[in-house]
Amino acid sequence: MQLVINTYGSYLRKSGDCFLVKKDEKSFEVAAGKINSILITTAAYITTDAIKMAVDNNIDIVFLDAHGDPYGRVWHPKLGSTTLIRRRQLEIYDGTEGLNLAKEWGIKKFENQMALLNRLKKARPEKGGGLDGYIQEIERSRDDMKQLRGTIDFRRQEMLGLEGMASRAYFGAISSIMPERYRFPGRSRSPAKDEFNAMLNYGYGVLYSLVEKGCIIAGLDPYVGFLHTDSYNKKSLVFDIIEIFRTYIDEAVVHLFTRRMIKDEFFEPLEQGVGLSKEGKAALIEAVNGALEEPISYRGRNVKVRNTITMECHRIANSLIRPGTELAEDFDVNVLDAEEE
Repeated sequence: MQLVINTYGSYLRKSGDCFLVKKDEKSFEVAAGKINSILITTAAYITTDAIKMAVDNNIDIVFLDAHGDPYGRVWHPKLGSTTLIRRRQLEIYDGTEGLNLAKEWGIKKFENQMALLNRLKKARPEKGGGLDGYIQEIERSRDDMKQLRGTIDFRRQEMLGLEGMASRAYFGAISSIMPERYRFPGRSRSPAKDEFNAMLNYGYGVLYSLVEKGCIIAGLDPYVGFLHTDSYNKKSLVFDIIEIFRTYIDEAVVHLFTRRMIKDEFFEPLEQGVGLSKEGKAALIEAVNGALEEPISYRGRNVKVRNTITMECHRIANSLIRPGTELAEDFDVNVLDAEEE
């Protein structure tokens, strides 16, 4: 499970083999073996013995800001897997291998978006005609992406342009099925301009932390990206890989709105925008965790959605050092170990 500290002034410490969470006179304990990560979304106290138990049990502690963006994390200091993976990330950047890897992620993102829109269309036959047009736009971007040749530096702007066109179509489609009150003109970030984007941004922050963890476990360098450019302290690879998983969050957020589960008290005004209240964060994280625990078919195996993130990071790492091969047995074992922890 994911332990979420969401109440101002909460206190987290070690109690035997458990984490003890306390606020005023209320408290509860959770066994360390049942937790895979700790999210701290507000001002809270945490003791060093709790931090050490988390590190010893391979549990990352992630701190999220008001928008859901991770601004820090506590993680064990050991590098994941072999440094050869990191060397290969740098070596392939300037060649066709680097472009092909970035194209693979972009194409997968488009296909996931189309798959989600088709599921939404199936549940709403009356909206079918309108959604078909949006799906076709994304399909055109996917087909154009497949045709790109050369290097990342040579094709970056074209790839970003295709992603931008597909994104406008995708979120236009989602807005069209929202309840009238919650329709939105497009994506907005830091801060969100509307309730839907406030939910989406916070959900992406949670996803970002999971993808970064997957990279670390697999031995990938989170800072060595492909499509996203290098910048000081920017985890470019995390921004690259997160694209293929965003629909996990999108679908969970869409269901909150279309199933009329959204309440006014989930939101609070921010300067020039909208943010989530304590109740809103709790509702979103519950919905996201529920979605991530669902079983799906991944490369012939029935696994939880959450675990596909780590498994895909291992597959990427394996492809760097063993081109043309699928997930090797030694990486498979690492993934299963991470799931159990």
